[in-house]
Amino acid sequence: MKRSQVNAIMRENLAFIEKMGFRLPPFAFYTREKWKTLGHEYDEIRRHMLGWDITDYGHGDFERIGLFLFTLRNGSVSEPDCKKTYAEKLLISDEDQYSPMHFHHLKMEDIINRGGGNLVVEVYNSTEDDGLADTDVTVTTDGVKRIVPAGTKLVLSPGESITLPPRQYHAFWAERGTGKVLIGEVSMVNDDNADNRFYEPQGRFPTIEEDEEPLYPLCFEYPEAE
Repeated sequence: MKRSQVNAIMRENLAFIEKMGFRLPPFAFYTREKWKTLGHEYDEIRRHMLGWDITDYGHGDFERIGLFLFTLRNGSVSEPDCKKTYAEKLLISDEDQYSPMHFHHLKMEDIINRGGGNLVVEVYNSTEDDGLADTDVTVTTDGVKRIVPAGTKLVLSPGESITLPPRQYHAFWAERGTGKVLIGEVSMVNDDNADNRFYEPQGRFPTIEEDEEPLYPLCFEYPEAE
């Protein structure tokens, strides 16, 4: 992805977030130059990869296969002194913008439609060898357990949510004709470097082609504290 595209995505979705009445924490608006001045008291943000996360999954076609994310809080499974056992993200999906089929080895999460259009979530069980199972899928939507056929596409309107347990495959996108969706994710600790299993191989973090200065650094771009 070009940096100019990343910056444009940030600006567009900041306007959408503001329109939806959501507010990001102060560090969301720290520039790369400001990050160079910040000490070790900000290391939780650095280590746990809080902040901006924009991905095209390595396809180079963000409008078709991509996702906007902002990690608001996150713990760690590898730091013995870390007591935070949960994570929270803000996501934005546009109409027909596909977030590819995947599961998490350890993480259970709730995906919540916070507003905007309708969110479509496609679900499968996984097989022992990490394939897509053809068995019925048990899902929980807003505390109500349901059993649906493999490959069911559940449509969540604003305010509705789904709970996704570990190893349950899911893909999602905003339903065509309803507009982009503001999505909340509340989960166990998030580890995007080790806990994701994509059904088809995907990139997770983009390679950035620098064609202009960054508006704000992405969550894997923070300079270390001196």
